Amino acid sequence: MTALYPIAPTVPLPPQPADVPWPARSWPEGSLPAGVDLAPLLDAAFDDGGPLAMTLAVVVVYQGRVVAERYGGGIPHWDEPDDPVHPDTPLLSWSMAKSMLHAVVGMLVGDGRLTLDAPAAVASWSDPADPRRAITLDHLLQMRDGLDFAEDYDDANKSDVIEMLFGRGQHDVAAFASGRPLVASPGERFNYSSGTSNIVSGIVASLVGPGAAYEQFLRDRLFDPIGASSARAGFDDAGTWIASSYVHATARDFARFGLLYLRDGIWDGRRLLPEGWVDHGRTVRSVDPTDGSLYGAHWWVVGDDHGTFWAAGYEGQSIDVCPALDLVVVRLGRTPEARTDPLRGWRQAMVDAFAAAH
Repeated sequence: MTALYPIAPTVPLPPQPADVPWPARSWPEGSLPAGVDLAPLLDAAFDDGGPLAMTLAVVVVYQGRVVAERYGGGIPHWDEPDDPVHPDTPLLSWSMAKSMLHAVVGMLVGDGRLTLDAPAAVASWSDPADPRRAITLDHLLQMRDGLDFAEDYDDANKSDVIEMLFGRGQHDVAAFASGRPLVASPGERFNYSSGTSNIVSGIVASLVGPGAAYEQFLRDRLFDPIGASSARAGFDDAGTWIASSYVHATARDFARFGLLYLRDGIWDGRRLLPEGWVDHGRTVRSVDPTDGSLYGAHWWVVGDDHGTFWAAGYEGQSIDVCPALDLVVVRLGRTPEARTDPLRGWRQAMVDAFAAAH
């Protein structure tokens, strides 16, 4: 498909209110604004017999304070009772990790170690005759690289992502994904691909070092500065962070990451992301042909009047970042793909509840 003319963000990112402390070991907490009643929406989310089942955690941050929070359900085990989910339970990001990867790339761009418009530094594409040499880092971040990759979670026989994560690609996800052939000119079409994210992660690993060195980079540059002490990234045998899919963290630590983007990459007076990098992620460049969703660069964009953009993961994981309302909403759970529309409606209703109070 042809590219959209990039739609630049028009809603400014709000600063941390002067009278609200930044989250440290604990979050500042507050009350819901007058006229906002989230109880029916939270009840619906945690109704295990309802269309959103099942929700494990919801955290709502308004104007820098946690104003609503609820947990439910459990982590299943084969032969033991489920472990109840509580505020300290690390939960799986699935593809929300892609948006975290966007932050890491931004740091390396800011350091001068990566260049968006340069050919992607993938060793297997180095042959001058290889058409994949035309793929830039920005093509990869926008999911417009032109590589053949099937993001199918239902039919294992047709799915490259299942083969990458659980089959023959699992030991070196970046090598598996970068070995895919080109089927469209770079920049020509949007194709959401977990393989693409792992190619980017492989590029990062080649710069910062694989395995323990990569993990330390994540800790030093992203997780520790925002206080996300529970966050743990998952790695393959080659030492590449499987950034398509694997970060475990508490709901509040995912909310910390959302707050970092809401605050334009600044945390407690320190700029962690280059100026303009959040805008890079939330600038609309593509329409997903499967459902009309808007995509920027490793972030989805709602397209509402509030400037909402969001990190999304399999089974309904989400971090909604809403600049106009100074709002972050985290929802984690295990909701089947067939219930995507009710869950999307619930997310919009959460934002609408705050919009009505403004």
